Amino acid sequence: MLIMGSTYNTITCTPFGTLPNGRKASLFTLDNRNGVRARISDFGASIVGLDTPDKNGHLADIALGYDTLEGYLKGSSYFGAVVGRVANRIAQARFTLEGHTYMLPANNTPGGIPCTLHGGNIGIDKMLWNAQVAPDDIRLTLTLESPDGQEGFPGNLLIQVVYTLRADNTLCVDYTAITDKATPVNLSQHCYFNLAGEGSATILDHQLRIAATHYTPVNSGLIPTGEICKVAGTPFDFTAPHAIGERVEHAHEQLTHGAGYDHNWVLDGGTSLSPRTVAEVHAPASGRIMSIATTEPGIQFYCGNFLDGALGKGGKPYAHRSGFALETQHFPDSPNQPAFPPITLLPGQRYASTTHFAFSARAT
Repeated sequence: MLIMGSTYNTITCTPFGTLPNGRKASLFTLDNRNGVRARISDFGASIVGLDTPDKNGHLADIALGYDTLEGYLKGSSYFGAVVGRVANRIAQARFTLEGHTYMLPANNTPGGIPCTLHGGNIGIDKMLWNAQVAPDDIRLTLTLESPDGQEGFPGNLLIQVVYTLRADNTLCVDYTAITDKATPVNLSQHCYFNLAGEGSATILDHQLRIAATHYTPVNSGLIPTGEICKVAGTPFDFTAPHAIGERVEHAHEQLTHGAGYDHNWVLDGGTSLSPRTVAEVHAPASGRIMSIATTEPGIQFYCGNFLDGALGKGGKPYAHRSGFALETQHFPDSPNQPAFPPITLLPGQRYASTTHFAFSARAT
């Protein structure tokens, strides 16, 4: 069904399956005049597909995911989802706020150490959002009411995520939230990319640059130690472009902890009022380039260390390191790390965060 648009810029809506409770999920397809296409579901506010041109102008889907809702209901990799209320990990599945300790689901145990990952067992990635399209733009607005006590978090939290596909082939993601009780909030987009096309072998040849001279090392449970360390002289230095596979097997303790890259980089400039470019990825074979701009102070780079060949779209196996994620965020375990930038949202305040994914291609 065509919702709105011109000959070249459209949003369409099609059914995407039925949830166990009988509610219907939808798939919204955003097309711009250049052929770039973003497919976004109201289940999990998830990017289901993202078609961009290569150096020869050929379109391919570069986002890992599933063909049907069933895959997202059963999946545990957070493909394309907006994650939260608190993205990333919270140590020991607990935090203290205003003198009260909140207990959360321990849904992740790396290294045998319990923590809460991406909001718990039923985070916002496993919920059906309300959708609204803009009358004059390629824009999809998704809203969700997360009730007080959901997964142990305090406060009724109203979340809004707006996806806008621009004429310059940029997918903008704008997050806002308000609460009626003090609560931690850290939202992020968890899309896995392969700039050679989803289902391609690996992303190890992709050239990555991150504008960060520091990162936050982790313990064996992938929880930040609280230190902020320099990347210089380590495999974590992406201030100049390096292939993802160039140093991923280096015998560095931090790479051992993460089974590869699964760490937060401290972005130069910290939190900003407007998005600034913080990362760029180039796939030499396809020529595709993805540039990321954000207002956030951190970015989690994960290189698909735990992808195990399970089937994705079109029955294609998603092999080890066949996708990467660059999740703009505040730092992991911020509720328990007083030296990190705070993520507490108070009544009367407005959480706001913006990330832009810009796509282009070059021949060399």
